[in-house]
Order: sequence, then structure tokens, then C-alpha cells
Amino acid sequence: MSLKSIVRELREMRDGIGSMSRRAGSSDVRASHGRGCSRHSWPGLWSEQQRHGQEQQQQQHQGRWANLPPELLLDVIQRVEASEATWPARRQVVACAAVCRSWREVTKEVVKTLEECGRITFPISLKQPGPREHPVQCFVRRDRATSTYLLYLGLSPSLHGENDKLLLAARKIRRAARTSFVISLVSDDFSQSSSTYVGKLKPNFLGTKFTIFDSQPPCDAVVLPNNRPSKRHSKQVSPRLPLGNYNVATVSYELTVLRNRGPRRMQCTMHSIPALCIQEGGKAPTPTGIIHSLDEHVPTLSNSKGKEPAIEFSSTSLSADLSGPVCTNEVPLVLKNKAPRWHEQLQCWCLNFRGRVTVASVKNFQLVASVDPSLGIPAAEQEKVILQFGKIGKDIFTMDYRYPLSAFQAFAICLTSFDTKPACE
Repeated sequence: MSLKSIVRELREMRDGIGSMSRRAGSSDVRASHGRGCSRHSWPGLWSEQQRHGQEQQQQQHQGRWANLPPELLLDVIQRVEASEATWPARRQVVACAAVCRSWREVTKEVVKTLEECGRITFPISLKQPGPREHPVQCFVRRDRATSTYLLYLGLSPSLHGENDKLLLAARKIRRAARTSFVISLVSDDFSQSSSTYVGKLKPNFLGTKFTIFDSQPPCDAVVLPNNRPSKRHSKQVSPRLPLGNYNVATVSYELTVLRNRGPRRMQCTMHSIPALCIQEGGKAPTPTGIIHSLDEHVPTLSNSKGKEPAIEFSSTSLSADLSGPVCTNEVPLVLKNKAPRWHEQLQCWCLNFRGRVTVASVKNFQLVASVDPSLGIPAAEQEKVILQFGKIGKDIFTMDYRYPLSAFQAFAICLTSFDTKPACE
């Protein structure tokens, strides 16, 4: 039996189990309504016996796959992972992880991080730093009508869009005083209380400074408490609560006083990435799990009295910023835009985008590391383009990023180009 046949049979088995569960649930509902139960007693319909029965059914149907010898199981998943290198065929690897717990654990061992293998597989890959050797090439599609920005994996949009792999989506939300960008895993749910919520981007009033917030605390980082009082009625909650917005980066644009036309000047301070990670042998924080649970502790800096600081947020809103900047106990990485050169014949500012950008725009930029000479980082590492963004058509832009940035961080930085900057232009 070929590998594709095995994966296809696994999918059919999973779909069959889901349909059996739905049929069992609907029959239970009909039986309960027949006994006069109200629809408000829906949570009570699923008794322990019913759940146990469903688990037995799943074990019976998955038994022949869950009980495979470990050596054979490892060989099967390794072959699937090696053969399906690009999307949409890459979804077969995700299907292997959805079979059962034993398959999921083996798949997690086989699939390496994005930095190591250069392949985006699971949603956690969007929070992992990109590969060192080559950039991850993506493109952004802007929808002016809905103020939505969609990040896809690939060189450029396909002809019919069927094979375009959606990575992240963002929506610009306008409020009375300012705007913000909410970033999600899907394009139809931008609620900050949803499980698809990834982070957000908040500018100041002038559009010269942007703060990038992550929905979960970065790996191996310490969260500085934010003791700024809320304007609304607020209460103190334990910093063990993971749901929130953690300040992982700040993007600043240089204020233009004389309003002279020219390329924008920007600087990005990555609070969660140490500057030494770009040198040979350096390591950027790499998350490998899922979002923190309520039982996990978020590390914070203690105050002078040795007590655990409380974090304030509004009890009427889940979108409050639960923390200040993230601290890595090292010098944070600072990125600056690469200075363009003036082309006399074309009469414009030019950068070498290596064919990835074809339309002149004030939004086009390249970011390189800006490191203190005392850190001893080679000049070659400081010249590498870590992130580049540019226009290729109407409402179509390319985005290429590499180590140590993640797709989420790169996308959030690029979103700053779409916001109005009256003080910078």
C-alpha cells in the first residue's frame, strides 16, 4: 500500500468517526427531548457513559493504526514528511498528527522547527524564527473594502487562488481616537477572545510608533509588569492568566519636520529577541508547544518587596494589554531600514529587491540588523536582509523574511506600512 493510500484511508477513518459521533449526539438529543428535557439542559446531555462509549468507538476504529509497531510508524511518518514538502500536499503531514495521540507524538518528533527544515507545517511554525540559509517567501493581499490584509505562502498569487496557503489575516479596526490591527489565523474571525487570535498592532496618535503585542508570552522571556491604571473600572488579576497581549516589539518611524519627500526611516526594537542571536551559534527563542494553559505560570519580575506584581486590566474587555515590554535579560535586537541610493537616470530612490518588487512605493523597505560594535558581530551578518517588503501590483505585496524573525513578527512589522502617517510624509 502506498503512502498516499495510507493517508487517504486515515482521512476516511477520521471522517467516519466524526459522522458517527454526530449521529450519536443527534440521537441522544432526540431521546432527551422525548423525555421532556429543555434545550437549556444541553450540557447535561453528554453524560460520562456517552463520552466513554464514544472513546471506545474511536479506539476500536483507530486500533489497527494506533497499535502499529513504533519502528513502522516512525518510518511511515518520515516518508510522508519527506515526500510532501510543499502546500497543499503538506496537509497530509497534518493529517498524520490528527490520527491519534501516538501518531501525534511521533509526528511532533519527525517534523523539525522552521529554522531547521524551512517548512511551515503547524500553526506554531508562524511563531518560530525562519530559516537561516534562505528567506521564506510570502505575499500579502489587501482588501480595501473590508480593511483586511491576508498573508499567503508563496512567490506570488496563483491564477485561481486555489493553491494559495493562508498563513495569517489582519483587519484594521478604527476607533474614535486611533486604529489598531488584529491578527488572526483565519480571515473571518478577528475576535480577541477567539482561539484563532494571534496578536495585534497598536499605533500612537501620530502614526510614528507602533507596538506589537503577542497573544502568548514569548519562549524563555520575562514579562515586565504594566502598572498603568486603566480608565475603566479595573481589578487586579493574577499574572498566571495567559490570555492577554505581551509587548514583543516596537516599530518607530522618524518624524519628518520639514515634510521633505523621500523614503521612510524606521527602526524596530525586538524585545523578545536578543541581539547576539544573529551571530554564528546564536539562538533565537523558538516556541515548540501551544498557547499556555491556565495552570502554567507566566514569569514576571518581582518588585522591591519581593511580592509578585499584580497586572491590571479592565474587567469589561479582554483586549487589555496585560504586560509591558518583554525582557530577555540581554541586549534586544534592533532592526533598521536599509538606506536606498538615489538613481540619477530614474530620478528615484532604489533598493535591490532581487526581482521580488516591481512597483515603486513609499511602503517598500528592507530591514537589516543595527548592532552595537561592542558586541563583536561580523559585518556580514549585519548586512543580511532579514525582512523585505514591497509592491508588485494593485493591492498585492511581497514579504520575505528569515531568521531570527517569525512570520507573525514580520507580518506585524509590514502592517505598519499600511497605517496613515501624517507626521512622516
